[in-house]
Amino acid sequence: MSMDEAVLAERRTAVRALLKQPLLTASSEASLAAVRRHVVWLRDFFSENFGWTLYVERELVRLGKTPGNPAAGNRAAMQGEAAPFTKRRYVVFCLALAAVERMDRQTTLQRIAEDIVSLAAVAVSDVGFTFSLTVRDDRRELVAVVRTLLGLGVLRRVQGDEEAFVADKGDALYRIDRTVLARLINARRPPSTLGAPAGHERVEALVEEPHVETEEANRRALRHRLARRLIDDPVLYYADLSVEEREYLHRARAAILKPILEATGLEVEARAEGLALVDPQRELTDVSLPEEGTSGHVALLIADFLAMRIRAGDTFVSNVDLSRHLRELIAVHGKYWRKAAREDGAEIHLAVEAVDLLVALDLVRRVRDGVEPLPAVARFALLPPRVERAS
Repeated sequence: MSMDEAVLAERRTAVRALLKQPLLTASSEASLAAVRRHVVWLRDFFSENFGWTLYVERELVRLGKTPGNPAAGNRAAMQGEAAPFTKRRYVVFCLALAAVERMDRQTTLQRIAEDIVSLAAVAVSDVGFTFSLTVRDDRRELVAVVRTLLGLGVLRRVQGDEEAFVADKGDALYRIDRTVLARLINARRPPSTLGAPAGHERVEALVEEPHVETEEANRRALRHRLARRLIDDPVLYYADLSVEEREYLHRARAAILKPILEATGLEVEARAEGLALVDPQRELTDVSLPEEGTSGHVALLIADFLAMRIRAGDTFVSNVDLSRHLRELIAVHGKYWRKAAREDGAEIHLAVEAVDLLVALDLVRRVRDGVEPLPAVARFALLPPRVERAS
């Protein structure tokens, strides 16, 4: 490998590491080292192509990775093999951050829990949110959040066991990394200063960027917004873009895509309905299809069903139709799936799991009483088996 090829490969490793995990701490030593060696180039690359800032400190690197569509809301945070974050878990997560921010260098799981109880009573009780240490499910919810903070490097376990806390038989001691905590939230403005109402408007205000009304600034903002959506969203549908965005993408597609593809190793899949950046190594995704296990198999079969419906011209599939089709699938495949998938009424839960995955991949949209299949679901249609005769 030549020197130029080695540099390109190392830069690609650094870019992919930051896209996969925008907050790198000492636990990611190899990735940190690669980023530090190319920090000047990386800063220019992310700033020029995405409008993102790269913060480099002594023990961490943080990519200020603002999404192209902050209001999308179709992919929840995940940590390891744990279930995706629910709205409730996000609330507990924010309360835990508020609690930890006020603490000294070390704290315990019990103290974090007690502070969350106090904060919940003051900050979110008016929306009906409650949190109690006497409720086992609440304790498990907190443990899931704390393990996320451990994975992010905000907390470091000194001793103890979270499962003992759930069983009310013990506690855990943590050291707080205030440097990581300070860089965790990627916001242009402190949340407490926002005047926007709750919901998508508040999220958008949190990451709103200063903008000067000039032709060059408008063009740069358009480029950044499209590049962010290409790198973040599973599919960029032309129908979801404004007229201005579609026209700009048509004119500047090659200029937008070339540096991104070279730096990441991603490949572009272009269809009549839109664009998708695909990772041949299947590393730069938090959700993939097909996946192993019952849920992955069910989602793939539901995708095939929806692909057939969209080819037939259907723009809506009801929840009743999904459940009916799943009962048919259970009769054929159920013996290979987990035991719970064969219980009475399992088709309802399986349908929710499958639709959650397909929504996260921009293959369907939830609508009232059903789903709207999107064009990209057609790529998961199963082909009929081909039998080759021996000559």
